Amino acid sequence: MWLCSPFKLKRKGILGMNQRNSGYIGRYNPRKLYPLVDNKLKTKQIAHAANVTTPALLGVISMQVEVAGIEAQIKNTAGFVIKPAKGSGGKGILVITKVEHGRYYKANGHEESLSEIKRHLTDILAGLFSLGGSADVAVVEALIQFDNAFDGFSFEGVPDVRVIVFKGFPVMAMMRLSTAASDGKANLHQGAVGVGIDITTGKALHAVQFGLPVEYHPDTNKELKTLEVPRWDRLIYLAASCYEMTGMGYLGTDMVLDRDLGPMLLELNARPGLAIQIANGKGILPRLKLIESLGDNHGMSVEERISFCQKHFSQ
Repeated sequence: MWLCSPFKLKRKGILGMNQRNSGYIGRYNPRKLYPLVDNKLKTKQIAHAANVTTPALLGVISMQVEVAGIEAQIKNTAGFVIKPAKGSGGKGILVITKVEHGRYYKANGHEESLSEIKRHLTDILAGLFSLGGSADVAVVEALIQFDNAFDGFSFEGVPDVRVIVFKGFPVMAMMRLSTAASDGKANLHQGAVGVGIDITTGKALHAVQFGLPVEYHPDTNKELKTLEVPRWDRLIYLAASCYEMTGMGYLGTDMVLDRDLGPMLLELNARPGLAIQIANGKGILPRLKLIESLGDNHGMSVEERISFCQKHFSQ
């Protein structure tokens, strides 16, 4: 389906990179608003102000002299995540899933020493993982306890839901499931499984890995078509409300589902990728065009925008 001429892709409603960049990102995302999305700490701050749930903030390391204090921030946790505020593509994210007797373990069982954690923080501050290599700060968050409904659907990592929100309308969604090939990260380019999700029901539609259809998780053999996202109504509401929160018209919202706290916003992306179309087996362009046809002053509430999408985009 995807290895065909540009004319066939256009007929199928596939949004290409150039059209995405000029027609949607460049047109609907004001440059002055990018720091709200590109900086994870600023995203957490505006989310808190908008009552959008995010993982709990344990601390922020902004100077080298503060690195020595990391032990106090993490010693009473069951697990934690350290990430660069201005990182992208999952680079520089350290996930510790178990803390036991002052020792720290990753999902694969590998132990990370306190000195290695401090070295990682130093690398973050130096800008090793940041956009453009600029100096950065490290954000320390509580570990997400992913919902038991996802047992067997992900390998050594927390699954997340990417929702493309256009002018406040949740137009397409997929779930990203980590694999051994992706090293426990929910990154499709590294080998995670992408599962298209129905906007109305939160149920699986179609699944791919490395751009090819798959029916079962490659590591757990879980049947992917049985995937269903719990508390879907709340998740899609939080995703759609990120439009008011940021003012950005074309946005990728990455959502997670915590076992105890429910749906929450993990991060935002002002330049969301195009693989979501492959995961859904459908082009996103007709949906974007329909939203554009409503005009700039559609005057619809978050609930009304969601209802519109569920009426027109359900599969």
